Amino acid sequence: MSKSLQAIRGMNDILPEQTPAWRYLERTVAELLDGYGYSEIRLPILEFTELFARGIGEGTDVVDKEMYTFLDRNEESLTLRPEGTAGCVRALLEHGLSGGGQVQKLWYTGPMFRYEKPQKGRYRQFHQIGVEAFNLAGPDVDAELIVLTWRLWQKLGLADSVSLQLNSLGSSEARAAYRDALVAYLQERFAQLDEDSQRRLTTNPLRILDSKNAQTQALLVGAPTLADYLDEESRLHFEGVKARLDAVGIRYEINHKLVRGLDYYNRSVFEWVTDKLGAQGTVCAGGRYDGLVTQLGGKPTPGVGFAMGVERLILLLETLQLLPEELNAPADLYLCAFGEAAELAGLALAERLRDAIPGLRLLVNSGGGSFKSQFKKADKSGARFALILGEDELAACVVGCKPLRDDAQQQNIGWDALPAHLAACLQA
Repeated sequence: MSKSLQAIRGMNDILPEQTPAWRYLERTVAELLDGYGYSEIRLPILEFTELFARGIGEGTDVVDKEMYTFLDRNEESLTLRPEGTAGCVRALLEHGLSGGGQVQKLWYTGPMFRYEKPQKGRYRQFHQIGVEAFNLAGPDVDAELIVLTWRLWQKLGLADSVSLQLNSLGSSEARAAYRDALVAYLQERFAQLDEDSQRRLTTNPLRILDSKNAQTQALLVGAPTLADYLDEESRLHFEGVKARLDAVGIRYEINHKLVRGLDYYNRSVFEWVTDKLGAQGTVCAGGRYDGLVTQLGGKPTPGVGFAMGVERLILLLETLQLLPEELNAPADLYLCAFGEAAELAGLALAERLRDAIPGLRLLVNSGGGSFKSQFKKADKSGARFALILGEDELAACVVGCKPLRDDAQQQNIGWDALPAHLAACLQA
């Protein structure tokens, strides 16, 4: 017997009972970003591999170990996007969106792909909502991105369950100087590093700072810190970010080991973290990447952005029981029609009711069936009322309206009066 078909490990179906939560989160985020003046951009899932090799950086775990890369029929190397920023910058350059210093505030959503060990809150196909701002060099837009995420947590009820961590990586020159100092410090203690950190020492040493190995973390206690190598311009920029967060009243913690996993970051970086999900504690992260546009072939263009994990945020909302109850609300009405003439009239009636009552959740019986079977389906649907349309009702130009959740008696309502009657019943 052939093996039964199933989804690839780490790539999950989002089932009908789960999608209301996704739509709720996506709708909440979209409305918030509209209010801050960010415009949606929709990007391809596939890009040329070179985009990520140049943008994210050779030597990063993402490029070296986690990307889904293959040759197409033209022998060109393509990659399923592991993140959204590089693709957004590519679109910016390809369509001339940043020419003349014009400001762009963009957001996107969709699946990303990384070959990681699947676990709760981490998948090989995962979804992100990303936000990017271009041609704004000051600390004000860095702060704005943090403020709007803070407002999102308030809207979702998560404000007391997440905390903000900040750091500054400084200029590329300051970061390079710090990198040399860190490597020199760790080279002297090479034998005491875990195997993964030994490998990173020559490829991406700053990632050692967020190693999960306890012995490596103990070694880092006496290591040089980024703050010691911060250039004056970056220091003033960081002070400007903090001052704006202070003005709004957003609490934060300075984490000198916060470096992010992608090479293109400079200056401000931040993470919103939670202790409610175990090991997968980061729910939103980002920072400034002023050199990325140039790195990908464009003119100098400051940029800053963040991404949040949809699966992880929904898991957090579910864990804390913060999803609105009405997300899975049942139908309002279930229309039972008996006979072909009633079915035809019922179809027209259903559309009249949908026109008359905005937001109405109305199910029309499909597949025919006896009076008993249709009523059984009406009750199982969870609808509050059953509408009954048969030969007698058609002849009298009425519709039977039967409450399904209490013992109230059925009423026969004229067609013209039905919309107003139902609207009043549904509001009660």
